Amino acid sequence: MILHAQLAEDCFVVGRFPLSLLLLMNDARYPWFILVPQRENISEIQQLCPAESHQLMDESCLLSDALREAFGGDRINVAALGNVVGQLHVHHIVRYRTDDAWPMPVWGKFEPIPYVAGVRDTTMEKIAASLSTRRAIFFCKGQTEF
Repeated sequence: MILHAQLAEDCFVVGRFPLSLLLLMNDARYPWFILVPQRENISEIQQLCPAESHQLMDESCLLSDALREAFGGDRINVAALGNVVGQLHVHHIVRYRTDDAWPMPVWGKFEPIPYVAGVRDTTMEKIAASLSTRRAIFFCKGQTEF
């Protein structure tokens, strides 16, 4: 699978699940992660075979639970829009009533604030640690080739 150029430009690879790559959006305003199923020419969830669509939902729920544990938050927003990037990808954004965009959607609201390396690494480590407590089949970047 080739990652869409916009996702590659806007995100860091955190790791992978059996079906999906896990990305971190380069916007330090929010803990914002994206699942991208590792399948070619898929733009909608229903284009996955039934087993893969169930796997994607399992990975999404697992990630949502891990985000809640790692980052708290008042809400976990989950969405697959695809209006700009046609490749199927599912956003998972931890929202706080105190965040800059609350209660509105985060898309296009503000220019992203890029992560500084230390904060980015800590954010990635927090989600990887939370996933590991769930015995998730998850490989952190560096453990395997992508």
